[in-house]
Amino acid sequence: MLPAIAAAFDASAGQAARTISAFAIAYGVLQLLFGPLGDRYGKLRVIGAATLACTVGSAAAAFAPTLDWLTASRVLSGAAAAGIIPLTMAWIGDTVAYDERQAVLAQLLSATVFGMIAGQWLGGLLADTLGWRAAFGALAVVFATFGGMLLLRTGGSPASPPAAPQGLIRGFRAIVEIPWARTILVVVGIEGALAFSALAFIPSHLHLRFGLSMPQAGAVVALYGVGGLVYSRTARLLLRRIGETGLARVGGVCMAIAFATIGFAPSWHWTLPACLVAGFGFYALHNTLQTHATQMAPSARGSAVALFACCLFFGQSLGVSIAAGVVDRFSTSVVFMISACGLLLVGLLFARRVQRRVVLG
Repeated sequence: MLPAIAAAFDASAGQAARTISAFAIAYGVLQLLFGPLGDRYGKLRVIGAATLACTVGSAAAAFAPTLDWLTASRVLSGAAAAGIIPLTMAWIGDTVAYDERQAVLAQLLSATVFGMIAGQWLGGLLADTLGWRAAFGALAVVFATFGGMLLLRTGGSPASPPAAPQGLIRGFRAIVEIPWARTILVVVGIEGALAFSALAFIPSHLHLRFGLSMPQAGAVVALYGVGGLVYSRTARLLLRRIGETGLARVGGVCMAIAFATIGFAPSWHWTLPACLVAGFGFYALHNTLQTHATQMAPSARGSAVALFACCLFFGQSLGVSIAAGVVDRFSTSVVFMISACGLLLVGLLFARRVQRRVVLG
């Protein structure tokens, strides 16, 4: 939508891109607030309220008279959307037994990945045919419909007993004081930094090294999401065959092979299966981390999963920033090799820690 938004407000592409960064920053920071709210007032109720708040942000964006108004609307939408996915993961943790939890979280993963792929396509289609305002209007209708349905379904009562209120800082400190929770949070931050720093530079790498147009390079990177869908459809079978430790190892190995291939492939055709394998590997490892995140602090599961999501978000941001400096000084191939080696170690070492934890009980 950025070109259309820039044209509508007579702004540069960089100025229009503030609507994206504003959403992302609000989304990353506000997750820390929604976790304790979900624990205190009931996760489904807070998810429903957050979804309805997204309606307000999307409707305000559809009618925005200025770029500043549009940016503020996206801040509201990002802040509200922060209460949806992490609390949904925490609610699954409350209601699904641990043995089945990773498979159910994989189904949630499938929905999120499909939503991202469909959203990019539908957003572009609506922007090209009816205009970018229609895209935000359609979002408002979707959020209003499903937010209202969710609140009606909960009947105003939480799905699980609310946690006792405690201070925001005190609650997060209690989670961080748990040794296994610290391990999960550190690992997901490193995973986010390594995986997304590589992913962010695949289009530029394909464009500069092989001469692909940016739309062609973007289509290649879309296979990363397809790899995630493949994982989500096979997760239950894989869990039965190799278990969560096996999935963590497979995830690290797949990403290592894939990113090394992308970095040093003699032809862009090699990057097609590599992106698919990278997506499969990332979600195999990340889904295992998600499952453990829902068990870090069962008495404050909403806060724990929110902290997990926030560590992933800031790991991504830090990783991409560092990778940009590496690209400027060396090349994109160096970024891919660092990510490949780092993710291999992360997958193998995390699998070892999980296995040791199971043995020790």
